[in-house]
Order: sequence, then structure tokens, then C-alpha cells
Amino acid sequence: MASELGLSGVCDFLISRSPEQIFIEAPAIVIIEAKKGDLKPGLGQCAAEMIAAQKFNETNNIPIQTIYGSVSSGTAWRFLKLQGQTLSIDLNDYPVPPVQILLGMLVWMVREG
Repeated sequence: MASELGLSGVCDFLISRSPEQIFIEAPAIVIIEAKKGDLKPGLGQCAAEMIAAQKFNETNNIPIQTIYGSVSSGTAWRFLKLQGQTLSIDLNDYPVPPVQILLGMLVWMVREG
């Protein structure tokens, strides 16, 4: 279904509730797109990956209301949220260090999703 929409490719990192590590069997919740330097060019790619994850969940009859995403340079992170057809982008960049805020956000997204 996602490939029919032109959504094909490989995301850099995926967080899922799947106990399986080779095949994703449970909801895709968080997509992380890694970029060097400027985070802005990665926002569109991350959004496309989030839509593909949403379609994956729908195809597998897994009701997940929200898909989260992030674009990261490794030292800066920007977060996205997809609910239905509404994409929200947090315009703040979160630096690393400190790592506690970033890890807290990732844990919250997994529990919330």
C-alpha cells in the first residue's frame, strides 16, 4: 500500500513494539532519520517515512493513533508527530548533551504510541 503511494525506501532507525528483530510484526511507532548538519532537508523524508509507517499499521489492522518521528544530526534532534493527516513539527532543536531530555522524549513516545 505504501509503495503504491510512492513511499519506498529504508528508514535509518525504527522503534517498534515488535519482539521480532528481523521482521516488524507490531506497530511502528517512532521513525528516526539521520542527517549530517542541517536538519531541515530531512523533515520531508522523515514525514514520508512516518506516513509509510502509518500505512503499515493500517494494513496490519493495528490501531495506532500517532506516529512520531525525529530528524537527528547526532548532536541535535528535531521531533515530528503525525495524527491522521495532520503533521506537526516541533521547531525547537534539542541538543545532545544533555541526553536525559532526549531519552525521556523517546521513552514517552514509545509509551504514548
